[in-house]
Amino acid sequence: MADLHKAIRAIHNTAIYIRGETKENIIAKDIDGNEVNINWTNVEAWTDPNEYQYKRAAEYPQLAEQFDLLYKDIVAGTVTTNGDFAKAIKAVKDKHSKG
Repeated sequence: MADLHKAIRAIHNTAIYIRGETKENIIAKDIDGNEVNINWTNVEAWTDPNEYQYKRAAEYPQLAEQFDLLYKDIVAGTVTTNGDFAKAIKAVKDKHSKG
């Protein structure tokens, strides 16, 4: 399930204060301190439009490894889409596309 706080903020733009961690105990309030009536159907259906970014960041090779691949491609003259650096990055991008 998506981050409930993010989902609530995305769907209920008046919610500025959210406390709690589960559907049963979350309370959202607006700027005046009034409780926001949460539409749980929409919140539970919400998907984070940036989810692919988080997944990519977790799977990209470490920077040291990326630099090593890039250096080896430079030395070999293969700094192209066919080089090992480009292939490693493309594999992650393909696995977690923008949608």
